[in-house]
Amino acid sequence: MNLADLAELAARQLPRPNGRASQYVRPLKNLGILRHHQPTSFEAAIYEPVIILVLQGRKETVLGADSFPMDVGECLLVSHDLPVIARVTKAPYLALLFDVELDTLRDFYEAMAESLPAAAQPRSLSVQPCDARLVDALHRYLALAGARMDAAVLGPLVSRELHYRLATAPFGGMLRDLLRHDSHASAITRAIAQLRRDFRAPVEIPKLARSVGMSASSFHKHFKAITASSPLQYRKGLQLLEARRLLRAGTLTVSAAAFDVGYESAAQFSRDYTRKFGASPKHDLPVG
Repeated sequence: MNLADLAELAARQLPRPNGRASQYVRPLKNLGILRHHQPTSFEAAIYEPVIILVLQGRKETVLGADSFPMDVGECLLVSHDLPVIARVTKAPYLALLFDVELDTLRDFYEAMAESLPAAAQPRSLSVQPCDARLVDALHRYLALAGARMDAAVLGPLVSRELHYRLATAPFGGMLRDLLRHDSHASAITRAIAQLRRDFRAPVEIPKLARSVGMSASSFHKHFKAITASSPLQYRKGLQLLEARRLLRAGTLTVSAAAFDVGYESAAQFSRDYTRKFGASPKHDLPVG
């Protein structure tokens, strides 16, 4: 099945354009379809493990100092929860998103661990052309939407195939590292989970490193290599993203949002917020 057929099938899952700048649906477990009708400005976010296949338009994702432009037919693969900024550079934009599950990957350990070559420099975020086998598996998975029994019976099988295709792909080196619970990649995954769960509380880096079985120096090195940020910078990003969500929801004032996410100083919060998002916290409060 070719890319044009997959794009047509994905577009049929979306409702008719209703004047909104973007549309998003999840027709199956772990599968999303996103459409933007116009280019967008950079937006900060945490990307969880996912593959994003561009079916129409172009996108740019930035992790740390590295930029990853994506064109039609290219896949972005994310192995960890990563702090990125991203924008659509050409619209209309249509993309297929498939969530990667670590537990499903680890089901393959016995069969794959001994035979898969290690990547020379595995990356937590990379972009490659989407090969025909992966496109075919995504098409077969999306084709199950609307057929409840087929989705229930065949969906888990095709989902496992997709995980296998990703783990064996040339850019799947970091996923292959995650097959092993004792790898540095897996240790950083566990540390990230703790930071995301407890981001409102002060973090003790040596204690966090010990909790995932690493020395403080090794932890800093591998955390930065995977996330392009230090653990403290990562935590601050989580705080600011949650504060922005609260402000946009109109549930809290700026000061209340700052203290809710763990800041001790509203003034410092405003400075950090403006530095990260390019506008003051008040800019994200609902009008009226």
